[in-house]
Amino acid sequence: MYGLSTSQLQALYDGARKWFTLSYGLAGPITFFIDAPFGRFTPTEGSLFHSNWLIVDGIKSWIIMEIVSPLFFLYTFANAPFSGGLRPALMPGNPLSLLVGAYLLHYLNRAIISPLRTPSRSKAHIIAPAAAVAFNTLNGSLLGAFLSSPNAPKDSAAHRSSFWVGMALWLVGFVGNVVHDEILLNLRRKAKSKGKSKNETNGATTTGEHYAIPYGLLYRYISYPNYFCEWVEWLGFAIAADPRPLSANYSSLLHFSTWTNALSPASPASAFFPLLSPPWIFLVVELATMYPRAYRGHQWYLHKFGGSYPKERKIVIPFLY
Repeated sequence: MYGLSTSQLQALYDGARKWFTLSYGLAGPITFFIDAPFGRFTPTEGSLFHSNWLIVDGIKSWIIMEIVSPLFFLYTFANAPFSGGLRPALMPGNPLSLLVGAYLLHYLNRAIISPLRTPSRSKAHIIAPAAAVAFNTLNGSLLGAFLSSPNAPKDSAAHRSSFWVGMALWLVGFVGNVVHDEILLNLRRKAKSKGKSKNETNGATTTGEHYAIPYGLLYRYISYPNYFCEWVEWLGFAIAADPRPLSANYSSLLHFSTWTNALSPASPASAFFPLLSPPWIFLVVELATMYPRAYRGHQWYLHKFGGSYPKERKIVIPFLY
Protein backbone atom coordinates (compact mmCIF):
# COMPACT_ATOMS: atom_id res chain seq x y z
CA MET A 1 0.00 0.00 0.00
CA TYR A 2 1.34 3.46 -1.05
CA GLY A 3 4.47 1.58 -2.24
CA LEU A 4 5.66 1.31 1.37
CA SER A 5 6.23 -1.69 3.58
CA THR A 6 4.19 -2.21 6.74
CA SER A 7 7.10 -1.07 8.90
CA GLN A 8 7.56 2.06 6.80
CA LEU A 9 3.85 2.87 7.03
CA GLN A 10 3.98 2.42 10.80
CA ALA A 11 7.00 4.71 11.06
CA LEU A 12 5.24 7.33 8.91
CA TYR A 13 2.08 7.06 11.04
CA ASP A 14 3.98 7.34 14.33
CA GLY A 15 6.02 10.25 13.02
CA ALA A 16 2.91 12.10 11.90
CA ARG A 17 1.22 11.34 15.22
CA LYS A 18 4.16 12.73 17.19
CA TRP A 19 5.00 15.82 15.19
CA PHE A 20 1.41 16.81 14.51
CA THR A 21 0.78 16.81 18.25
CA LEU A 22 3.97 18.66 19.10
CA SER A 23 3.92 21.24 16.31
CA TYR A 24 0.32 22.35 16.78
CA GLY A 25 0.20 21.58 20.49
CA LEU A 26 3.22 23.79 21.16
CA ALA A 27 2.54 26.43 18.51
CA GLY A 28 -1.02 26.98 19.70
CA PRO A 29 -0.05 28.75 22.95
CA ILE A 30 1.95 31.28 20.90
CA THR A 31 -1.39 32.79 19.91
CA PHE A 32 -1.80 33.91 23.51
CA PHE A 33 0.59 36.67 22.43
CA ILE A 34 0.20 36.85 18.64
CA ASP A 35 -3.27 36.95 17.12
CA ALA A 36 -4.04 34.33 14.47
CA PRO A 37 -4.52 36.49 11.34
CA PHE A 38 -8.13 35.79 10.42
CA GLY A 39 -11.58 37.09 11.32
CA ARG A 40 -11.47 40.18 13.51
CA PHE A 41 -7.67 39.83 13.72
CA THR A 42 -6.98 39.92 9.96
CA PRO A 43 -4.24 42.52 9.29
CA THR A 44 -5.79 45.78 8.15
CA GLU A 45 -4.54 48.02 5.38
CA GLY A 46 -1.46 49.89 6.49
CA SER A 47 -0.43 47.28 9.07
CA LEU A 48 2.94 45.53 8.91
CA PHE A 49 1.64 42.19 7.60
CA HIS A 50 -1.03 43.50 5.24
CA SER A 51 -0.56 42.95 1.53
CA ASN A 52 -3.47 42.75 -0.89
CA TRP A 53 -2.28 39.55 -2.54
CA LEU A 54 -1.88 37.85 0.86
CA ILE A 55 -5.43 38.66 2.01
CA VAL A 56 -7.95 36.09 0.76
CA ASP A 57 -11.72 35.80 0.63
CA GLY A 58 -13.09 34.56 3.95
CA ILE A 59 -15.81 32.21 2.70
CA LYS A 60 -13.89 30.64 -0.19
CA SER A 61 -10.73 30.10 1.85
CA TRP A 62 -12.80 28.59 4.68
CA ILE A 63 -14.43 26.05 2.35
CA ILE A 64 -11.11 25.08 0.78
CA MET A 65 -9.23 24.65 4.04
CA GLU A 66 -12.01 22.69 5.78
CA ILE A 67 -12.93 20.36 2.90
CA VAL A 68 -9.37 19.04 3.03
CA SER A 69 -10.05 17.10 6.24
CA PRO A 70 -12.89 14.84 5.02
CA LEU A 71 -11.19 14.32 1.66
CA PHE A 72 -7.99 13.03 3.23
CA PHE A 73 -10.00 11.09 5.80
CA LEU A 74 -11.97 9.29 3.08
CA TYR A 75 -8.87 8.63 0.97
CA THR A 76 -6.91 7.15 3.86
CA PHE A 77 -9.88 5.22 5.23
CA ALA A 78 -10.61 3.73 1.80
CA ASN A 79 -7.00 2.61 1.39
CA ALA A 80 -6.84 1.18 4.94
CA PRO A 81 -3.02 1.23 5.18
CA PHE A 82 -2.89 -0.95 8.31
CA SER A 83 -5.42 -3.51 7.11
CA GLY A 84 -3.74 -4.50 3.88
CA GLY A 85 -6.02 -2.23 1.89
CA LEU A 86 -9.13 -4.05 3.14
CA ARG A 87 -11.13 -1.39 4.89
CA PRO A 88 -13.61 -2.47 7.57
CA ALA A 89 -17.19 -3.01 6.47
CA LEU A 90 -19.51 -0.10 7.14
CA MET A 91 -22.88 -1.56 8.05
CA PRO A 92 -25.86 0.64 9.00
CA GLY A 93 -25.85 1.31 12.72
CA ASN A 94 -22.62 -0.46 13.62
CA PRO A 95 -20.19 1.48 15.85
CA LEU A 96 -17.62 2.19 13.15
CA SER A 97 -20.29 3.47 10.75
CA LEU A 98 -21.60 5.81 13.44
CA LEU A 99 -18.13 7.23 14.05
CA VAL A 100 -17.37 7.70 10.35
CA GLY A 101 -20.80 9.25 9.85
CA ALA A 102 -20.30 11.58 12.83
CA TYR A 103 -16.97 12.80 11.49
CA LEU A 104 -18.33 13.39 7.98
CA LEU A 105 -21.50 15.08 9.26
CA HIS A 106 -19.40 17.52 11.28
CA TYR A 107 -17.39 18.47 8.20
CA LEU A 108 -20.42 18.55 5.91
CA ASN A 109 -21.74 21.29 8.16
CA ARG A 110 -18.38 22.96 8.79
CA ALA A 111 -16.99 22.92 5.26
CA ILE A 112 -20.14 23.25 3.13
CA ILE A 113 -23.42 24.09 4.85
CA SER A 114 -22.25 26.70 7.35
CA PRO A 115 -20.03 28.82 5.04
CA LEU A 116 -22.63 28.77 2.26
CA ARG A 117 -25.29 29.99 4.68
CA THR A 118 -23.23 32.76 6.21
CA PRO A 119 -24.03 36.20 4.78
CA SER A 120 -20.41 37.33 5.14
CA ARG A 121 -17.10 36.33 6.65
CA SER A 122 -14.06 38.46 7.34
CA LYS A 123 -11.12 38.06 5.00
CA ALA A 124 -8.06 36.16 6.19
CA HIS A 125 -4.32 36.40 5.78
CA ILE A 126 -3.14 33.52 3.59
CA ILE A 127 -1.08 32.08 6.44
CA ALA A 128 -4.25 31.18 8.38
CA PRO A 129 -5.87 28.93 5.72
CA ALA A 130 -2.44 27.52 4.83
CA ALA A 131 -1.89 26.42 8.44
CA ALA A 132 -5.44 25.02 8.52
CA VAL A 133 -4.83 23.01 5.33
CA ALA A 134 -1.74 21.44 6.92
CA PHE A 135 -3.70 20.73 10.12
CA ASN A 136 -6.63 19.16 8.28
CA THR A 137 -4.42 17.11 5.98
CA LEU A 138 -2.64 15.49 8.92
CA ASN A 139 -5.70 15.18 11.12
CA GLY A 140 -7.91 13.68 8.41
CA SER A 141 -5.19 11.25 7.35
CA LEU A 142 -4.43 10.10 10.89
CA LEU A 143 -8.09 9.57 11.75
CA GLY A 144 -8.73 7.72 8.48
CA ALA A 145 -5.76 5.45 9.14
CA PHE A 146 -6.84 4.77 12.73
CA LEU A 147 -10.50 4.05 12.00
CA SER A 148 -9.58 1.65 9.18
CA SER A 149 -6.99 -0.16 11.32
CA PRO A 150 -7.36 -3.21 13.59
CA ASN A 151 -7.55 -0.75 16.52
CA ALA A 152 -10.84 0.69 15.26
CA PRO A 153 -13.99 -0.17 17.24
CA LYS A 154 -15.47 -3.56 16.38
CA ASP A 155 -19.17 -4.41 16.37
CA SER A 156 -18.73 -5.50 19.99
CA ALA A 157 -18.21 -1.84 20.94
CA ALA A 158 -21.99 -1.53 20.80
CA HIS A 159 -22.04 -3.44 24.10
CA ARG A 160 -19.67 -0.96 25.72
CA SER A 161 -21.40 1.76 27.74
CA SER A 162 -18.54 4.19 27.12
CA PHE A 163 -19.24 4.00 23.38
CA TRP A 164 -22.79 5.25 23.81
CA VAL A 165 -21.77 7.82 26.42
CA GLY A 166 -19.20 9.09 23.94
CA MET A 167 -21.67 9.22 21.06
CA ALA A 168 -24.20 11.04 23.26
CA LEU A 169 -21.54 13.63 24.15
CA TRP A 170 -20.68 13.94 20.47
CA LEU A 171 -24.32 14.59 19.57
CA VAL A 172 -24.82 17.15 22.35
CA GLY A 173 -21.60 18.92 21.35
CA PHE A 174 -22.44 18.87 17.64
CA VAL A 175 -25.93 20.30 18.15
CA GLY A 176 -24.59 22.89 20.59
CA ASN A 177 -21.89 23.94 18.16
CA VAL A 178 -24.38 24.39 15.31
CA VAL A 179 -26.93 26.25 17.46
CA HIS A 180 -24.41 28.71 18.88
CA ASP A 181 -22.87 29.31 15.46
CA GLU A 182 -26.38 30.07 14.23
CA ILE A 183 -26.68 32.82 16.85
CA LEU A 184 -23.56 34.45 15.39
CA LEU A 185 -24.85 34.02 11.84
CA ASN A 186 -28.11 35.73 12.80
CA LEU A 187 -26.14 38.72 14.09
CA ARG A 188 -24.43 38.99 10.71
CA ARG A 189 -27.72 38.61 8.84
CA LYS A 190 -29.35 41.39 10.86
CA ALA A 191 -26.34 43.66 10.42
CA LYS A 192 -26.25 43.03 6.68
CA SER A 193 -29.98 43.68 6.38
CA LYS A 194 -29.70 46.97 8.29
CA GLY A 195 -26.66 48.00 6.29
CA LYS A 196 -28.43 47.25 3.02
CA SER A 197 -31.42 49.35 4.05
CA LYS A 198 -29.20 52.30 4.97
CA ASN A 199 -27.25 52.04 1.72
CA GLU A 200 -30.44 51.95 -0.33
CA THR A 201 -31.54 55.14 1.43
CA ASN A 202 -28.36 57.23 1.09
CA GLY A 203 -26.59 55.52 -1.79
CA ALA A 204 -23.53 54.68 0.32
CA THR A 205 -21.58 51.44 0.44
CA THR A 206 -20.44 49.65 3.57
CA THR A 207 -17.23 47.67 3.97
CA GLY A 208 -15.86 45.60 6.82
CA GLU A 209 -17.56 43.23 9.25
CA HIS A 210 -20.08 44.14 11.91
CA TYR A 211 -19.53 42.79 15.41
CA ALA A 212 -22.12 42.73 18.18
CA ILE A 213 -22.55 41.05 21.56
CA PRO A 214 -24.21 37.63 21.16
CA TYR A 215 -26.88 36.55 23.61
CA GLY A 216 -28.79 33.36 24.31
CA LEU A 217 -28.18 29.82 25.62
CA LEU A 218 -24.56 29.35 26.74
CA TYR A 219 -23.68 32.89 25.67
CA ARG A 220 -25.21 33.81 28.99
CA TYR A 221 -22.20 32.19 30.69
CA ILE A 222 -19.26 32.22 28.26
CA SER A 223 -17.95 34.17 25.29
CA TYR A 224 -17.17 31.11 23.17
CA PRO A 225 -19.84 28.43 23.61
CA ASN A 226 -19.25 27.23 20.05
CA TYR A 227 -15.68 26.34 21.03
CA PHE A 228 -16.80 24.69 24.27
CA CYS A 229 -19.41 22.60 22.43
CA GLU A 230 -16.86 21.54 19.83
CA TRP A 231 -14.57 20.30 22.61
CA VAL A 232 -17.46 18.32 24.11
CA GLU A 233 -18.14 16.93 20.64
CA TRP A 234 -14.61 15.64 20.07
CA LEU A 235 -14.21 14.46 23.65
CA GLY A 236 -17.25 12.25 23.08
CA PHE A 237 -15.86 11.10 19.73
CA ALA A 238 -12.54 10.14 21.33
CA ILE A 239 -14.25 8.22 24.15
CA ALA A 240 -16.38 6.30 21.66
CA ALA A 241 -13.53 5.63 19.22
CA ASP A 242 -10.81 4.63 21.68
CA PRO A 243 -11.59 4.19 25.39
CA ARG A 244 -8.12 2.84 26.26
CA PRO A 245 -6.83 6.13 27.75
CA LEU A 246 -9.74 6.13 30.20
CA SER A 247 -8.42 3.04 31.99
CA ALA A 248 -4.68 3.68 31.60
CA ASN A 249 -2.25 4.07 34.49
CA TYR A 250 -0.79 7.56 34.30
CA SER A 251 1.67 7.29 37.18
CA SER A 252 4.56 7.13 34.70
CA LEU A 253 3.75 10.71 33.64
CA LEU A 254 5.11 11.83 37.00
CA HIS A 255 8.59 10.71 35.96
CA PHE A 256 10.78 13.17 34.08
CA SER A 257 12.29 10.36 32.01
CA THR A 258 8.88 9.58 30.50
CA TRP A 259 8.67 13.07 29.04
CA THR A 260 12.26 13.28 27.85
CA ASN A 261 11.94 9.90 26.15
CA ALA A 262 8.67 10.86 24.47
CA LEU A 263 9.65 14.38 23.41
CA SER A 264 13.27 13.90 22.40
CA PRO A 265 13.81 14.20 18.63
CA ALA A 266 16.26 11.32 18.96
CA SER A 267 13.66 8.96 20.41
CA PRO A 268 11.70 6.75 18.01
CA ALA A 269 8.30 8.22 17.20
CA SER A 270 6.67 4.99 18.37
CA ALA A 271 7.74 5.92 21.93
CA PHE A 272 5.58 9.05 21.85
CA PHE A 273 2.75 8.23 24.27
CA PRO A 274 1.51 5.06 22.52
CA LEU A 275 -2.04 5.43 23.88
CA LEU A 276 -2.38 8.92 22.40
CA SER A 277 -4.34 7.80 19.35
CA PRO A 278 -5.59 10.18 16.61
CA PRO A 279 -9.06 10.79 18.15
CA TRP A 280 -7.40 11.93 21.38
CA ILE A 281 -4.71 13.86 19.50
CA PHE A 282 -7.47 15.77 17.71
CA LEU A 283 -8.96 16.78 21.06
CA VAL A 284 -5.60 17.73 22.60
CA VAL A 285 -4.56 19.84 19.61
CA GLU A 286 -7.96 21.55 19.45
CA LEU A 287 -7.67 22.52 23.10
CA ALA A 288 -4.13 23.82 22.57
CA THR A 289 -5.00 25.90 19.50
CA MET A 290 -8.52 27.08 20.29
CA TYR A 291 -8.20 28.10 23.93
CA PRO A 292 -5.66 30.88 23.23
CA ARG A 293 -7.94 32.18 20.46
CA ALA A 294 -10.87 32.18 22.87
CA TYR A 295 -8.79 34.07 25.44
CA ARG A 296 -7.71 36.71 22.92
CA GLY A 297 -11.23 36.98 21.56
CA HIS A 298 -12.66 37.46 25.05
CA GLN A 299 -10.18 40.26 25.70
CA TRP A 300 -11.17 41.81 22.37
CA TYR A 301 -14.84 41.75 23.38
CA LEU A 302 -14.02 43.46 26.68
CA HIS A 303 -11.97 46.13 24.91
CA LYS A 304 -14.48 46.62 22.10
CA PHE A 305 -17.65 46.85 24.19
CA GLY A 306 -16.30 47.95 27.57
CA GLY A 307 -18.96 48.21 30.26
CA SER A 308 -21.66 46.98 27.87
CA TYR A 309 -20.15 43.50 27.81
CA PRO A 310 -21.65 41.16 30.45
CA LYS A 311 -19.17 41.04 33.34
CA GLU A 312 -20.35 37.62 34.51
CA ARG A 313 -19.30 35.89 31.30
CA LYS A 314 -16.34 33.55 31.51
CA ILE A 315 -14.15 32.83 28.50
CA VAL A 316 -14.96 29.31 27.36
CA ILE A 317 -15.82 27.01 30.30
CA PRO A 318 -19.12 27.80 32.06
CA PHE A 319 -18.72 29.02 35.67
CA LEU A 320 -14.97 28.29 35.65
CA TYR A 321 -12.89 30.12 33.07
